[in-house]
Amino acid sequence: MQRTFSKATTSILLIVAADQAPAALFDVDPGPYDPAIGSFAAWYQDTHGRTLDLCLSKTVSSRVPGTPDAPSYMCSLLPEPGVYDDTQPLVFPSNFPPEAFWFTADAAIVDATSGIDLSYGAALEAAFAVEEPAEGDQLSFARIRIRVDVPTIGTYTVTHPYGVEVFDVTADDFGDDGGRAINMTRDIGIGAPKTYTGALGGDVGPFLRSLNGPYLEVNPENGQTERFIGDPNLEEAVTGSPFNTNYVRIQGPGGIDLRTELFAVSGKLSEVVRPTPLIVQRATYSRSAGEAGLSSQQDVFVMAPPPPGTATYEDSAGATVAMSEANATGNWYGQSAASPTTPASIELTADNRVAIPESTPTSLTSPLVDVVRIQRAEYSLASGQLTLVASSSDETSPPSLTATAGNGAAIGTLGGDGATRTLVTNLSPIPPAKVTVTSASGGSDTEEVVILP
Repeated sequence: MQRTFSKATTSILLIVAADQAPAALFDVDPGPYDPAIGSFAAWYQDTHGRTLDLCLSKTVSSRVPGTPDAPSYMCSLLPEPGVYDDTQPLVFPSNFPPEAFWFTADAAIVDATSGIDLSYGAALEAAFAVEEPAEGDQLSFARIRIRVDVPTIGTYTVTHPYGVEVFDVTADDFGDDGGRAINMTRDIGIGAPKTYTGALGGDVGPFLRSLNGPYLEVNPENGQTERFIGDPNLEEAVTGSPFNTNYVRIQGPGGIDLRTELFAVSGKLSEVVRPTPLIVQRATYSRSAGEAGLSSQQDVFVMAPPPPGTATYEDSAGATVAMSEANATGNWYGQSAASPTTPASIELTADNRVAIPESTPTSLTSPLVDVVRIQRAEYSLASGQLTLVASSSDETSPPSLTATAGNGAAIGTLGGDGATRTLVTNLSPIPPAKVTVTSASGGSDTEEVVILP
């Protein structure tokens, strides 16, 4: 995922619903919400199966010595004079942090030779609309923040665990003191108070976690052992990036190319029992008849926790197929040579109990559909005619193909006897911006219409 910013000094606040962006997290506590923790969602779960509680524990690190005035908390729990006193019991709203976190990951790159001074932060945050704790103002959001002092104008690319950002720095982006030229904050999820689903569509997720964790520490307030995905008082190598970019890297003019693989990570593992995440990305089939006879192939792609988790499916012939995962991102693939009888479906199962014993396996049924491809979608302004050419991956039993406009209006059925079908029809005077061709076997494809004179 890459984004380009025309001006490098940016402050971005996005207010979105969960269905407006690809899900980066899997699920969130649906409530009811406990007033003892500020009536926030108790937990978020990522697609790798880890569930994190809102981190309000005063448990301290056994690896990093703190002081009575500055305890080395395992949560990113910061005192705020007049608002939250961490030496006193947590009470909402009279003694409650104005910012709390389910997850944080921070990194830095400082290089005197090049003049780069970069700070990076990813977080899943609990906060308040009026900044200070108040009932009815609770909100959550997923944050990516990048701030960089750079030496000169030019294009800078920052690769991080959750994406790639491109900044075009101009002379106007430098402050009066010649300092920070890149200042980006992207918060996704802020919506109505006590509506916590928006952050599911943010950039954060799966949760980064220390390669040395999980860490076990004893809570001094209740004597219970708690588990953490990292220690925010340490900088450590991590895993969990959905793109397998478990680092921060900056590239820029003059050959600048710097990176760090060290992060300070916080997150308290929950004790709630959650199903193993399983998201079907694609389940398709194709078949054709050649000199060697009938050839059939089923291709299945899912998101599920990476190994030691497992993902399998039962194909349309009833055989169990063990799926493969290559790079710890949680993207699995499986293939079968079974020829389905349409309409067809497959049964999928994901199991993450080796990594997270308190999780439960998940099984679900997914339709098995053909792959539809639109080869041609053209509209002639002169004739008022729309021409469509599309095909199905089922060449031995070609299904019917029907077309609709982008607004859902019916266009017609494509004609022909083989897997490739054609439709020429009058739609004067307004051409459709997009068309969708849908197969009777469940597959579909959407393309923008090419407008001809």
